[in-house]
Amino acid sequence: MSSRTKGRSGARPNRPAMPALARRRELMSSASIERAVSRMAHQIIEPEDAQTGLVVIGIRRGGEALARRLVAEIAAIGAEPPGLGFLNINLYRDDDVARELPESEIRSEITGKTVVIVDDVLFTGRTVRAALDAVTDLGRPKAIRLAVLIDRGLRELPVQADYVGKLIPTSRREHIDVVLAPQRSEDDSVSLVVDEERAAT
Repeated sequence: MSSRTKGRSGARPNRPAMPALARRRELMSSASIERAVSRMAHQIIEPEDAQTGLVVIGIRRGGEALARRLVAEIAAIGAEPPGLGFLNINLYRDDDVARELPESEIRSEITGKTVVIVDDVLFTGRTVRAALDAVTDLGRPKAIRLAVLIDRGLRELPVQADYVGKLIPTSRREHIDVVLAPQRSEDDSVSLVVDEERAAT
């Protein structure tokens, strides 16, 4: 699975421990992430049916910071500010990677609205499938779309994102490490981490 770390503005984020034999390469800087967020925000509000009644829902925890950034950017563009919510998908997962997470926080009515599900990394598609099940249990949106900062490939389910910050093809011995704060931070980054020990086996 991808390695995901959230940073906080003004503080150096703590990265998760990596394998002893690991090679890291930065793929996106703070500036390039900011450009990607701006582009995605413009793309999200481009369709006519997304001009009003838009709800942005970040998957906890990976999509929380990106969802906040997208909503702020959409408001800065001058569009109608979208509703913002956060989704805990633990009850809907079909794998064994459930973690302790805060409960879902969705105050906006989603029936009849365009919902954009947000995550930091799109990998196997199983997280998104769980999020789709969770959202449709909450109401009947007019449309559901998917926005991700990174699409790393290696899908196990037929899931594709509508809005992608960057496509980064990977292998299973590689990890994507995302450091993303709720507001722009110089610590924001996306790195590719290669497990050299696993690669040698």
